[in-house]
Amino acid sequence: MTEPMIQGSDEHLLQRQGYRQELHRGLTLWSSFSVGFATVSPVVGIYSVMALGAMSVGPSWVWIVPLCLALQLLVALVYAELASQYPLAGGCYQWVRRLAGDRWGWFTGFMYLASALASLTTVSYLGGFWLWLLATGEPPAANAQVLSGAVLLVLGLGINLLGINPLKYFVNAGIIAEAIASIGIGVLLLLFFRNHSWSLLFEGLSTFGSGEGSYLGGFVTAMAVGGWAFLGFDACSQVSEETADARTSTPRAILRSMLLVGLTVMLTAFAVTLSFQDTGALVAGQVIDPVTPAVVDAFGAWAERPFVAVVLVAFIACVVSVQTYIGRAVFGMARDSMLPASRLLRRVDRRKVPFAAMLVSTLLASLGLVLGLNATAVGTLIAFGSGGFFMVFLIVIGCALRHRLRGRWQPEPGVFSLGRWGLAVNLLAFIWLLFESVNVAWPRASLAPAGAPWFQVWAVLLVFSSLALLGLLYMVLAKPEQRR
Repeated sequence: MTEPMIQGSDEHLLQRQGYRQELHRGLTLWSSFSVGFATVSPVVGIYSVMALGAMSVGPSWVWIVPLCLALQLLVALVYAELASQYPLAGGCYQWVRRLAGDRWGWFTGFMYLASALASLTTVSYLGGFWLWLLATGEPPAANAQVLSGAVLLVLGLGINLLGINPLKYFVNAGIIAEAIASIGIGVLLLLFFRNHSWSLLFEGLSTFGSGEGSYLGGFVTAMAVGGWAFLGFDACSQVSEETADARTSTPRAILRSMLLVGLTVMLTAFAVTLSFQDTGALVAGQVIDPVTPAVVDAFGAWAERPFVAVVLVAFIACVVSVQTYIGRAVFGMARDSMLPASRLLRRVDRRKVPFAAMLVSTLLASLGLVLGLNATAVGTLIAFGSGGFFMVFLIVIGCALRHRLRGRWQPEPGVFSLGRWGLAVNLLAFIWLLFESVNVAWPRASLAPAGAPWFQVWAVLLVFSSLALLGLLYMVLAKPEQRR
């Protein structure tokens, strides 16, 4: 099939769904995969949770990675089905609206935007550490890291406003950085610079202890933070209206990005854990960044600056990708007049970028950086960045499961489908998400700053419950679903 024929088919499908082509359909399968890969980002995921995982359950935290990958892959399979059937900007909002009605669609979209903005705040804050480290050679204080995170947000916004073609080239640079920082260095560490035997990976709380008081408690806590490493694969669905042959390309991009990121995260987790020399300090929480010392010890002091630069590029690519899909999610809802100021938020500039949606979402994400003024709040930030996503996953997968059980699941010919395995995969994904949603929201003193007040320990549950209540009140009073 030639490119013009594919483009015509995509636009015809969009018209059947009641929309016209406003965004530039300039992404290929590789480009869509790159957006998903950069968003899930093995560097951002594993470098952010490694210390927290080791503190919770000792070196055996690495087994959390393949477990979370397998369980999240169930979710990705159902998402691939939905993305193939409804390849529209707005992703989960569009799917739930068609499966459960406009009101549930609006609520899902609202919670998704809140979760995505929390994720953008978290990624920019964590990336600020590497920006300051590269610029000064020293780890940042809390206020310096917040300032650096704000700089990354502004930089990412500038790249996004250039248009989809410059964006995809920058994201490709992020993929190269990911390959160097994760795959290349991981292989070298495993093959030539291991400081521990493989038996270390089976040592847990019996050796190192944990604030949770038991191995099971620590393991469940590690799963709560480990899920962060496998969020973002749905970014591919948000750029469906900019992807050629979206019905085929988008589900492939979702699954490929999920699998490749998962394997890369596993490699990095095993490599750094086995090569980091002072395992006791890591488990005791005395090491914020275990990766750079492992690289410097292996390759020498000369490697620190180039390594930090490569990691920073990966973080910037992740910030850019997260901003990209949030902008498309806002655009997808505003196009249906589902948001306040929808007329403004749906505007597309001459580069076919939803510029107002991008600007507003970046400003909102920057407000969350204030949490980072407490340097020990990284656990709370990561919980914020993942808690809402698991809630949204649960709504989407629950709606799909209800549709299947009622016998209404009838994908059109030619779309990606799980066939007779669909119900089993959907049910298992629902059970996993129910568990992980509760697990992430569970109040844990070990993930909050030392001596934190009770409301900070309960912060994830309090904030997202408040957001859900606010969304429901707005839905009842403003009736946004009636504006369509």
